[in-house]
Amino acid sequence: MKGVSILGSTGSIGVSTLDVIARHPGRYRIVALTANRQVDRLLEQCRRYHPKLVVLKDEKSARLLRQRVQAEGLDVMVQTGQQGLEKAATHPEAQIVMAAIVGAAGLLPTLAAVKSAKQVLLANKEPLVMAGDIIMQNARQAGAALLPIDSEHNAIYQCLPDRFEVAGEVSASQGLAAMGVRRILLTGSGGPFRSSDPQTLANVTPAQACKHPNWSMGPKISVDSATMMNKGLELIEACRLFACGPDEIDIVVHPQSVIHSMVEYVDGSVLAQLGNPDMRTPIAHALAWPGRMTSGVSPLDIFKVARLDFEPPDSKRFPCLLLARQSALVGGTSPTILNAANEEAVTAFLDGVLAFGRIPAIIEQTLGSMESVAADSLDIVLQADQEARACARGIIGVLETKPNKVI
Repeated sequence: MKGVSILGSTGSIGVSTLDVIARHPGRYRIVALTANRQVDRLLEQCRRYHPKLVVLKDEKSARLLRQRVQAEGLDVMVQTGQQGLEKAATHPEAQIVMAAIVGAAGLLPTLAAVKSAKQVLLANKEPLVMAGDIIMQNARQAGAALLPIDSEHNAIYQCLPDRFEVAGEVSASQGLAAMGVRRILLTGSGGPFRSSDPQTLANVTPAQACKHPNWSMGPKISVDSATMMNKGLELIEACRLFACGPDEIDIVVHPQSVIHSMVEYVDGSVLAQLGNPDMRTPIAHALAWPGRMTSGVSPLDIFKVARLDFEPPDSKRFPCLLLARQSALVGGTSPTILNAANEEAVTAFLDGVLAFGRIPAIIEQTLGSMESVAADSLDIVLQADQEARACARGIIGVLETKPNKVI
């Protein structure tokens, strides 16, 4: 049996991972689980999966969970904070680490798992956006296996030649062109506002932005999908994962979310990975890699789907896409600045402090206010992240604004 640590076990990816694992009780056992402050959910997971270690963000939440696990006689260690996350990521009994912590908070534990030569299932795109070169270099040095979980990147990986390895020396040195690949076609649904008049988007509510037509996701990634910044971050992530430039990637709006991405070869062939929009498919693929196993996902009924539509993204409706592509071209700490500004803007929007239509402007102004430098070390990346957050917050204004006030 393989031991598994799940970083972010109470989120949608974590819950889906536990669902897949529960279908294969003889293959996997849960070693460690981490959450933010979701004590009740984490307690239920402790009852069912009996991890050796669980981690919460703060001591108040951890104290409450300790009292409850002790009262129920559960044998589990409860820890907190960054140190606890890194212990979960490097636990000696875990061969597989699901990295599913949302946002920049996932960077350090993901890097710790990589340095420990784990099989790392990358569900959190921000670490690669912020410090992709550093993570890839450490993966090659440690011999860690990196497997993408985002449905799009997992689809691309499945459509690439068998000899391609994420963070592999040969893959990095040769590049996709040497393997006969002409371009990557990165698909996206277009989110809830694909057909909306751009003039109507200024005063969108958080509830409207989080109502994705195809996928069930957390609030942050749902808002990113609504602005299509999610697709912009995925473009940067794809450059890191597949050792290619942004000019080798085209974004395709595909409303049905049945084709998860495509790879075009120099001979004219286009390989696509299809499936129902359910994250258990890429999770099961990565858990069982290099084999296959059941995931609980219903078979794709192509007769019910009936049609597949494709269209180019509208840059006027989704300016975040252009900002992300420009950051990918600039390189250095520009993607780190982009990601930090976006996280701050999305948080302000969800808190009712910032209008939806102002999110791209906050990101653009932050990028314009800071200089991109070479991302040569983790310290440089973390410093750029903190400075960009402070800059974005300054542009947004004082966040201690009255609730529901929108600027």
